[in-house]
Amino acid sequence: MTTRYTFGGDEHLFVECSDEMSLEAFFKGLSMAKGVRESGIKGVTEICPANASFQIKFNPDIIKPDDILREVKAIEGAAEKAEPVIKTRIVEIPVFYNDPWTHETLMRFRERHQEPTGTDLDYAAKINDYSSVETFINAHSGSPWFVSMVGFVAGLPFMYQMVERQRQIEVPKYLRPRTDTPKLTVGHGGCFGCIYSVRGAGGYQMFGITPMPIFDASQSVSYLRDFMVFFRPGDIVKFKAIGREAYDQAVEDVDTGKFSPPIREVSFDLREYQKDIDGYNAKLEGMLYGH
Repeated sequence: MTTRYTFGGDEHLFVECSDEMSLEAFFKGLSMAKGVRESGIKGVTEICPANASFQIKFNPDIIKPDDILREVKAIEGAAEKAEPVIKTRIVEIPVFYNDPWTHETLMRFRERHQEPTGTDLDYAAKINDYSSVETFINAHSGSPWFVSMVGFVAGLPFMYQMVERQRQIEVPKYLRPRTDTPKLTVGHGGCFGCIYSVRGAGGYQMFGITPMPIFDASQSVSYLRDFMVFFRPGDIVKFKAIGREAYDQAVEDVDTGKFSPPIREVSFDLREYQKDIDGYNAKLEGMLYGH
């Protein structure tokens, strides 16, 4: 992986760890961004991490472009030698797959889809060689996902499936974007899953909806009172398929302040994960549920 450095105008340095997404590239970018933050380089005003890259905003009146480039390259050298271990958390996210709200929306926009006669789940199952929508949902919810970045719109997580590359779910985006997507839709585009934090336009395939708010500007939701955005890069997500009754109950619990997503603090070791992916994922799930 050769890191590429480019300047954006007079105030930004873009650091691209790889031109394709991988957990190795994500870990390197995360480690470098952390190193820049902890180094306290004078003139750095903002650090924005992404899937396999990050961007630094700096004040050129305080630090010259060549100087910040030299500083960050030195941090890259240290990051490459660092242990690929992060302290993070694993969280369970309930999902009502094939729900009526995303189904109604996707049917309104079928003329923008690759296969107008079916649904997004039908299409995703077919092109990923699953025998049915049910087996596809089992694969989608069966393995955990890494939150590789948060953004695009406030609080929206991009998630990368934690399985071997040949098993990863991949689905292209709509041929033309929709003008509407329900809030809290669980979607997928390319190799990335996401949760739409707010209602709005979108082009990702729609698989279901979660009753769990992930962004709340008013900070009135019980578990979002400390910070309005739920996710942060490095979070591990485990989806749990639920039905209509459980969905309605969760919505009621959110409204009454009783909903609390299962969360456990964990230490994630990339090398141990790579030795036995399924075994490591099972270990993570056991930590989430206390067994």
